[in-house]
Amino acid sequence: MFSNKENVNMLTELLTEFGISKAVVCPGSRNAPIVHNFCECEAIECFSVTDERSAGFFALGLCMKINEPVVVCVTSGTALLNVAPAVAEAYYQNRQLIVVSADRPRQWIGQQDGQTLPQMEALSPYVRKRVSLPEPANDEERWYCNRLINEALSANRRGCPVHINVPISEPLFDFTVNTLPPQRKITFHEAVISHERMTNIAVGFANAQKPMIVFGQMNVVKADEAISGIAILDTFSVVLREKTADNTAGSAQHFDEILSVIGDDERYKPDYIVYMGGTIVSKRLKKFLRSCKDVTSVFVDQWGEVCDTFMNLTDVVQGLPEDALKVLSQAVKNQPPKAFGKLWHDVIVKARKIANAYQPSFSQMQAVKLFHETMRKNDSLAALFYGNSSPLRLGNIYSHEYLFANRGTNGIEGTLSTAVGYATAVREERKVYCIIGDLSFFYDRNALWNRNLTTNVNVLLLNNGGGGIFHQLPGLEKSPHRDTMISAAHTTSARGVCRENDIDYLSAHDEKELKKALKAFFRSNEKPLLLEVFTDAEADARVVGEYYELFKRKLSARRFSSGEDK
Repeated sequence: MFSNKENVNMLTELLTEFGISKAVVCPGSRNAPIVHNFCECEAIECFSVTDERSAGFFALGLCMKINEPVVVCVTSGTALLNVAPAVAEAYYQNRQLIVVSADRPRQWIGQQDGQTLPQMEALSPYVRKRVSLPEPANDEERWYCNRLINEALSANRRGCPVHINVPISEPLFDFTVNTLPPQRKITFHEAVISHERMTNIAVGFANAQKPMIVFGQMNVVKADEAISGIAILDTFSVVLREKTADNTAGSAQHFDEILSVIGDDERYKPDYIVYMGGTIVSKRLKKFLRSCKDVTSVFVDQWGEVCDTFMNLTDVVQGLPEDALKVLSQAVKNQPPKAFGKLWHDVIVKARKIANAYQPSFSQMQAVKLFHETMRKNDSLAALFYGNSSPLRLGNIYSHEYLFANRGTNGIEGTLSTAVGYATAVREERKVYCIIGDLSFFYDRNALWNRNLTTNVNVLLLNNGGGGIFHQLPGLEKSPHRDTMISAAHTTSARGVCRENDIDYLSAHDEKELKKALKAFFRSNEKPLLLEVFTDAEADARVVGEYYELFKRKLSARRFSSGEDK
C-alpha cells in the first residue's frame, strides 16, 4: 500500500519510469510518506543512513559504481542543508544525484514552525534544476506536478545533480493507496557533437607543432571509453593525465615532478591545448599551462560551459570527450609523431625510473608505496578511493590503477562515506580500499555508523596527528599557531571507532610493523578492516621534500633533453 499523498505517488512512479533503482533514505517524519513509498516500491532498493551529510556522499559512492542516478531523500529543515557538500561534489563531477527533500507547506516558512526554512534556494548553486512540487487539487495542477518532475529527471539524465522539493501537509501517515498512478514520461534526447566544428579543431591540432591534450578528473566509465582514442594521440602528441582520469593500469606519468625541475622552459610548452574532464590535482601543471601565451586552447565539455582553467581559452566545444577524441584520432592517424611528443615521452620515462628507484624511509609516503606494491601482488582488481590533499598526491605517484577521489570541490569531508557507498553497490564483487588522512577520517567517522556497511571495505588510515599538508607549505612554519589551530593537531586514534562499529583493527608505528600489517590487510576477512599507520608530520614533509630534491639532483632541464641520467 502506498501513501495517499498524490505528489509523492507521482514522484515515485516517475522515478521508476526513468529507471531509477536506488535510493538512500534518512529518518524523519515529514519525509516518512516518501520513504514509505520507496520501500514499498519493488523497483527501488533502499539504503538507510542516519547522518544526512554521510548519506549524501554514500549516495555519491553508489552513483560512481552504477553510473546511474541515485536518490538521497531527507526530511525538512536543516536535514537538507547537510547534503550540500555531497551535492556540490556531485555538481563538479557531473554525477547524477537526485535530492528529494520533504518540506512543510510554504505558508509556514518564517512563522517559527519547527524544521521550516526556505528549502528551494538551499542547494541552488550546485544543482542544474530545482523544482518544488504542488500538492495537486485539480487536473491542471496534476499536469504541472508531472511536468516539473519530468523536467528535473530529464536534466538529471544529462549528468548533473537536481533537487526535487516535496511539500507535504498533515496528516502524514495515511498509506491506503493500492497502486501508483500511471504517469506521462517525457524523453530527453542528448545533443550530438558538431563534427564539422570539431573537425576544424582537429585539423588545427594535427597541424600544430606542439600539441597537447590534458585530462582532468573523469569518471571511470568515461575514462574507459576514452582509452581507444588516447592510443593514437599519445603517440602523435603529448597526453597528460593523472590517475583520476587514467584507467589504463599503467604507472603514473610524474609530470608534477618533471615540472618541479623544468619550470617555465619554453621547449616543453604546447602551442595547441585540448582540455577535457574535471579538476586537475597538480598545481604545478595548472601554473605551467597558465604561462602559455598566444596558444590555441580548446575546452571540450558536455554542457558547453566556459571553463578557462589555464587563462588562455580560445574555443569551447559542447560534446562528450570520447566523441571529440574519435575526431582527433581520425585526424592524426596517418601523421608521423611530433618531436614535441618525443621530448615529453623521454622525460616521462626518465621520471618513472627516478620515482621507482626512490626508497622513502618510514612515513606516509612509504606507507602508500608499500600499500600499492603489496596490493598489486594480492588484489589487482580492487577499487581505490583516496582522500584529498596529501593522500591523493601520494597516490598519483605510486598507483598504477584508476583513483576515485572527491576532486570536484576537493573537500576533506565525505571520502569515507563515498567509499562505503561504492562498496555497498559492489558488494562481494571486489574489495574497496580507502586511503585517507586522519582529519578526513575523523570528520567522516559516521560513514562507519551505517547498517549497510559491507565486509569488502578496507581503510588505510594515515595518522600523523593533524593536517600534514600544512607542514609542506613554505612560510607557514613562521606561524606559532600552525600546529594547534591551522593543522588541528590531535592525539586521537581510530581504535575506539573500530571497536564501537565492529571493525577489525590493525596498527603500525614503524616500517617493520607496517610490512607485517599490510600482509594481514590483504587477507580475506569477515569484517571491514582498518589499518592505522602512525607517522610524524615533520618526517612526512621531509621525506616528500627529499623525493623532489632527488629529481633536481638527478635531472636538469638540459639533461632531460640530452638524454643524460646520472
